[in-house]
Amino acid sequence: MPEGDTVWLAAQRMQTALAGAVLRRGEFRIPQLATVDLTGATVREVLPRGKHLLVRLGDGRTLRTHFRMDGSWHIYRPGTKWHGGPAYDIRMILSTDEWECVGYRLHDIELVETSEEDRLVGHLGPDVLGPDWDLDEALRRLRASPDEQVGVAILDQRNLAGIGNLYKVETLFLCGVHPWARVADVGNLEAVVTRARTLMLANRHHPEQSTTGIARRGQDHWVAGRKGRPCRRCGTAILLGEQGPPTQERVTWWCPSCQAATSPIDPQARTGEPGRPPPVTLYR
Repeated sequence: MPEGDTVWLAAQRMQTALAGAVLRRGEFRIPQLATVDLTGATVREVLPRGKHLLVRLGDGRTLRTHFRMDGSWHIYRPGTKWHGGPAYDIRMILSTDEWECVGYRLHDIELVETSEEDRLVGHLGPDVLGPDWDLDEALRRLRASPDEQVGVAILDQRNLAGIGNLYKVETLFLCGVHPWARVADVGNLEAVVTRARTLMLANRHHPEQSTTGIARRGQDHWVAGRKGRPCRRCGTAILLGEQGPPTQERVTWWCPSCQAATSPIDPQARTGEPGRPPPVTLYR
């Protein structure tokens, strides 16, 4: 599941492969940019911004891509067989003399002047894994909507950039916070944000995303993907619901005991059953 740490790692690897090199092949495989050829351009740097990956070129342009749920960049030595999926899933190819970077199922691909990057990522809040991370600003943005559900608020990239659904549910479990609690009712919002950042920092150097400290599949998460299974702390069955506005709902796992509501929330969210998403309130 691509989240901020996945994009961070991809950017580091592509920075190593491409930075300072001249593109021998710069091919788009999407209709809106099919006639654009980046061959001959020099890659200045590759960097992440939340869940967005930016490739800055020496000619003053920036390529932005987004992974969403299923995108990825794969890096190969020339002559190596590509294995990221069928050819029709390839959206971009950036090749140098030494490396071939192949983008599979990428989304939101745009090429703009570097001076106009804010048009693409200027709306984002502080980057959880960025060098300019600003905890106070992230908290200010979250608290600006005190009635929002905390599980929705920390996924809103306008508040803080990089946190995805996995780190949302795992962080809220570890902090004992009900996903449908209002932001205003979260006793220590700073601890929630800090815990999410700690988890992402711990996982950014490798593709595995463990929140338990155990990398083995099936033991790597506290609640994510564990509907109906016993909580690792108290044994209560993990619940599953959907949270978010229409067409943007995200599955949400939680332990009704370890994350018992301590303030009024949507009563239907509190009584969800494994396998049957409870009705929840939408954005206010």
